Amino acid sequence: MKKKLVSVLAALLAVGSLAGCGSEETTVLKDLDVDKYVTVGEYKGLQVNVTPATVDEAEVTELMHNVYMGSVTAENGGITDRAVEVGDTVNIDYMGKKDDVAFEGGTASSQSLTIGSGQFIDGFEDGLVGVMPGETVDLNLTFPEVYHSAELAGQEVVFTVTVNFIVPEEMNDAVIATMGIPNVSNEEELHQYVYDLLYQNELYAYEANVQNAVMDAFMQKCEFDKVPEKLVDKYKAVSKESITATAASYGVDADTFTNYYYQMDMNTFINTYAEEAVKQDIALQAVANKENLNISDEELDAMLLEYAQSAGFTTIEEYIGDVSKEDYREYILFDKVMSFLAENAVVSE
Repeated sequence: MKKKLVSVLAALLAVGSLAGCGSEETTVLKDLDVDKYVTVGEYKGLQVNVTPATVDEAEVTELMHNVYMGSVTAENGGITDRAVEVGDTVNIDYMGKKDDVAFEGGTASSQSLTIGSGQFIDGFEDGLVGVMPGETVDLNLTFPEVYHSAELAGQEVVFTVTVNFIVPEEMNDAVIATMGIPNVSNEEELHQYVYDLLYQNELYAYEANVQNAVMDAFMQKCEFDKVPEKLVDKYKAVSKESITATAASYGVDADTFTNYYYQMDMNTFINTYAEEAVKQDIALQAVANKENLNISDEELDAMLLEYAQSAGFTTIEEYIGDVSKEDYREYILFDKVMSFLAENAVVSE
C-alpha cells in the first residue's frame, strides 16, 4: 500500500513545477548532487517474487456473454417464435403508472429479466408467462405494504410491458459475425478475442506489480543521510495543487477526495509520503547518473514533439502549456530507469 501511495504522489508531481529561484538548493533533479543524499546499493539482479498474469475462464465466459448479448436484438438472434416460459430471460420495455400517471423509477427500456427470479414485485414476472415476443400487456399489480418507497407501498399500479424478445441461451455465429469485431466471426474467435483482451489487462497489472516489487527491493538497498528540504517542499506544494484540482473536477474538496481514496486527509497524505517520494526520485536519479540514462535536451525535445503531434498539437509549447519541460524530463527519465531496473531484476513467479 505504501508503494502504491508513493507512486500516486509521484505521478501527481508530473503535472506542474515550482521554480527554485533565490536559493542555492535546486529543485531540478538533474542539477542536484544526489550523491550527497543517497548511497545506492546493488541495483542489478534484484530478486523479486510476483504472481504471474493469469486469466480466469469464468471471467472470459462472463465477458463473452455480456459482449454477445449487447448485440442481440429481436431481429438479430433474439427468440421471437414462441411464448415466454418460466426460466426464460426476456428483454422488455415497461412503464408503471399510478392513477394513470407514470411514477419515478417505474420506466425502463431493453431491460433484462429472468422469469421466476423474483427480481420484480409479485405478479410482474408471472404476468409475462405465455406472452409472445412483440406483444404488449397491462399488468394490474399492487406494491407490497412494506416497500422502500412510501409513496408506492401498498398502492395499486398498472405496468404496461412489451416483450421484445427472449434471450437465447446459446450463442449464434451469425450474430457474432455482425458485431463488427475484426477477425471475429464465430464463438471460438470471440472466445480468443475476449481472452486476449483480459490477458492484456492482466499483463499490464503484472508489469506494474513487477515494477512495484523492484522499487521496494531497490529502496531497501539505498541509504539516505538526509533529503533536500526544498525539494520536499516543492513536492508538497505541487501535490497539494494537483490534488485540489483533481478533487474539484469530481465536485468534492481535497480532504474528501483523499479520505475516500487513501483514508486520510490531504495534508496527512502529503506530509506522510512527500519525503518518501523525494527519496525514490533521488535514488532513481542516482542510477540514471551511474548508467548514463539521463535524457539530453535534444532527446527530450524529440520525444515531446512526438507526443505533441500524436495528441494533435503542432508545437511542444502548445502541448505542455504551463508545465515545465523538466517535469516531463523527470517523468520520462524515471520510467526509463524503472524499466532498466526491472529488465535487470530476477523475477520469480
